[in-house]
Amino acid sequence: MRTNLPVTNQEYVMLEGEPIVSKTDLKGKITYVNPTFVEVGGYSEAELIGAPHNIVRHPDMPEEAFADMWICLKAGQQWTGVVKNRCKNGNFYWVLANVTPLKENGVAVGYMSVRTKPSREQIDGADALYRRFKANQAQGMAIRQGVGVRTGVMARLAAFSNMTIAARLTMSFGLLMLLMMTIAATLLLAPATANAARWV
Repeated sequence: MRTNLPVTNQEYVMLEGEPIVSKTDLKGKITYVNPTFVEVGGYSEAELIGAPHNIVRHPDMPEEAFADMWICLKAGQQWTGVVKNRCKNGNFYWVLANVTPLKENGVAVGYMSVRTKPSREQIDGADALYRRFKANQAQGMAIRQGVGVRTGVMARLAAFSNMTIAARLTMSFGLLMLLMMTIAATLLLAPATANAARWV
């Protein structure tokens, strides 16, 4: 993964109502930037057009976030997540990024990203999550569609407990039917197996 250095501890806080907009081709090369992108990032338009979009990637961002983004985009889905970007001078800024496939005649031809100002709560949550991934302390967690989620058995149990009563009853009934069918099949096959054994 590309590592852009140096970095500083100086944050640029985005303004409300002034989104950062860019477009790329299918390989992530920048084809369009709006004036806010230029102003916030500190790169000239000439430096940005044709450059890989990860020119603004901050080294604090985990690989897992971008892997998740590409899975969504290649499936034709949009991706929304909080992202920490790097300015040309090493400063940083947080954005709520919404990345959408651009299509012509039903075929993807590129991507458009619209970034707005996230809340401080969103920033703090994403920062804590990303630090865990960067420190290899995110066991039992994954990033799905831009959001940190728990994985494993406990996560499935939590998901089950959050279901509506009707959904839980439906799932329980389905499992019960599956168990009954398995028992019935075993009982029906047992005599046939025993009879076959007599002829061996």
